[in-house]
Parts: sequence; structure tokens; C-alpha cells
Amino acid sequence: MTAFTLDGEPMPFVPGQTLAAALVASGRVSWRTTRGGQRPRGIFCGIGVCFDCLVTVDGTGGQRACLVQARAGMAVTTGEGDDE
Repeated sequence: MTAFTLDGEPMPFVPGQTLAAALVASGRVSWRTTRGGQRPRGIFCGIGVCFDCLVTVDGTGGQRACLVQARAGMAVTTGEGDDE
């Protein structure tokens, strides 16, 4: 199984998929909340224009999950309050 870790748990992906595509394929449609109002966010535009799909990748925050290609062994964390 090819996988990265998502919040410490293995997340399988198909080579060539973005992080967002792998999350949606696994049934997750939101993976963070906003600071103001705790509203759920996930993939919205899918082309890197908005900031709804932000994740932290290998310790670097503010990464757009729709633009980052999944790699085996990468550590991805989700969070709250990354953006209003």
C-alpha cells in the first residue's frame, strides 16, 4: 500500500494523486475549520486559487492540498484556524 500519514494515521493514495484527491477518495470532504465560526473547510476550487484546503506538510503549514502531490511517507496534519 502506498500511503502518507494524515494526523498520524496511514492514508492510502494512488500515485499521481494530490493530497486533496486522496482525502476526497477516502470519503473526507473537510479537514479543517475556520478561526471565525469553526466552519468546516476542504477542497473548494481544486486549482489552488482559494485557501480552503490548507494542510501542514512535513512541518510546513499553509500548503494547498489540491496542489501538493502525495508522496509515500510524507506527514500531513490538518488543523483549525488556518484561515478566516
